[in-house]
Amino acid sequence: MDSIKEIQFNKGLIPAIIQEQCSGEVLMLAYMNEESFKKTMETGTTWFFSRSRNKLWNKGETSGHFQYVKSISFDCDGDTILIKVEQVGAACHTGNKTCFYREIWKEKV
Repeated sequence: MDSIKEIQFNKGLIPAIIQEQCSGEVLMLAYMNEESFKKTMETGTTWFFSRSRNKLWNKGETSGHFQYVKSISFDCDGDTILIKVEQVGAACHTGNKTCFYREIWKEKV
């Protein structure tokens, strides 16, 4: 747990990549501040900081599509968090399983 001190909340925020544990699919990217990070650690569900609303939010709070945290790690620079979750329902506010459903390019096989 001492390694948590290595996480760098640059300008108060750090990007958090949310990945489904069982499939490995990237579900979303959101931002965390120290308070939302601590609430995530305390509750076992994901909490983020909304830059547009300037407040904390718990994923699933209104939709019921909670993310149950299975593991948390951070990158070599300490400036990005990876959270593996068990996703209940859709991760995206549009109702899609992942926020990354709009494909731009794909290699032809």
